[in-house]
Amino acid sequence: MYTVHPKNDECFYLRLLLVNVRGPTSFETLRIVNGVIFPTYRAACEELNLLENDTHWDTTIAEAIISASPSHSLFAIIISTCFPSNPCNLWHKYKDNISEDILHQIRITSRNHDVEMNEEIHNLALLLIEDMCYLMCGSLLIRLGMPAPNREMNDALNRELERGCEYDHQELDLVVQTNVPLLNSQQKEVYDTSMKAIDDGNSGLYFLDAPGGTGQTFLMSVVLATVRARSNIAVAVASSGISATLLEGCRTAHSALKLPLNLQTFEEPTCNIRKNSAMAKVLSASKIIIWD
Repeated sequence: MYTVHPKNDECFYLRLLLVNVRGPTSFETLRIVNGVIFPTYRAACEELNLLENDTHWDTTIAEAIISASPSHSLFAIIISTCFPSNPCNLWHKYKDNISEDILHQIRITSRNHDVEMNEEIHNLALLLIEDMCYLMCGSLLIRLGMPAPNREMNDALNRELERGCEYDHQELDLVVQTNVPLLNSQQKEVYDTSMKAIDDGNSGLYFLDAPGGTGQTFLMSVVLATVRARSNIAVAVASSGISATLLEGCRTAHSALKLPLNLQTFEEPTCNIRKNSAMAKVLSASKIIIWD
């Protein structure tokens, strides 16, 4: 029998039942445990104790609570890549802790410190988690054994697009006005060439040969600030995590562009970005992509 990756959820649990349940006469009988017909293969596997317990992931989240409230990204990584047997139980156990930062933000923005944790805040946390899971593995929470947030699917796709525009334009204007006069002649030439290409709508590929210490990061920051100050999208990626910390809103190229981790193992490596995904929308709408 062919192997099945856990990401292919119901097929994975169906295969697990087929190799453990003796004498089934139909797909429905596979889901019968102690006389009860379970709605999914996954639920039947849980009842038969065919799945590992979630003690390890429970401990991971509990340890994160000691130093700080567990982040949405930590929970999203666990449920989308580690395949816990019952993510719904983990959510209900730690949803207040995971939603603490949202509660804190609401109290600050509303200037009302009496706001208490409620279902609306839990739903906002689920929205953030689903966005992350969708970007990481292309699955919505309902497919990962989690309760679905109350929203349209299109909201998940648009959030990455909105994130690309979430900048303080007045602050960026000040950065541009302050730093453009500080560019030397060669930096100004690169800056003017880049901005003219953007203004004229001319697509092109430009290579900047700038050894360390020549102000490359400063120049790229000014270009990014100029584009974003105009309410346009500028994508910044870097080949290493350290380089990614030097530019505002920068991510590693492997993460942002979904590059294969080992390019040498593929004769024709391609970016694993779905046509209708959030990142595809961002790349289509961007005025410039800077790769450090």
